[in-house]
Amino acid sequence: MAESQRYRKTYPISWDQLHRDSKALSWRLLDRDYFKGIVAVTRGGLVPAAIVARELDIRLVDTVCVFSYNWQDHQGEIEILKSIDHSGEGWLIIDDLVDTGRTAESVRKMLPKAHFATVYAKPAGRPLVDTYITEVSQDTWILFPWDSESQFVQPIIGMKQGPA
Repeated sequence: MAESQRYRKTYPISWDQLHRDSKALSWRLLDRDYFKGIVAVTRGGLVPAAIVARELDIRLVDTVCVFSYNWQDHQGEIEILKSIDHSGEGWLIIDDLVDTGRTAESVRKMLPKAHFATVYAKPAGRPLVDTYITEVSQDTWILFPWDSESQFVQPIIGMKQGPA
């Protein structure tokens, strides 16, 4: 399937919204068992993991480094750049998003006993995570704040009149 057909919608996330949603994830995780540490899935899970670590007062934060997307929004083969050498028992995995589930599946195999939480989830990957905050449709591209920047947008009236 072509990427233009795969993603028909865009859901932009601001830094403020990401912070609120990550804090909401912390609230949802608060009633779980004690976590001895967090494993952030890089790179997308780094910011939510920092917020959750602060909110749950978890000082031990590690990473698994997994590569599957390139800058042109195409999913490639899963490449593990850094692994973890324990089962994950008592640990919390944090990622920004579970999409198709390919990355989550790789991380689950690596840390089968960990609790897996994401801020955002799509239907194809949702069964692979234990906790998430917001579900979006499979055909939606989530535009994270680290992938975008603010810029001037012409007022609507100016679009009707044409470029200056």
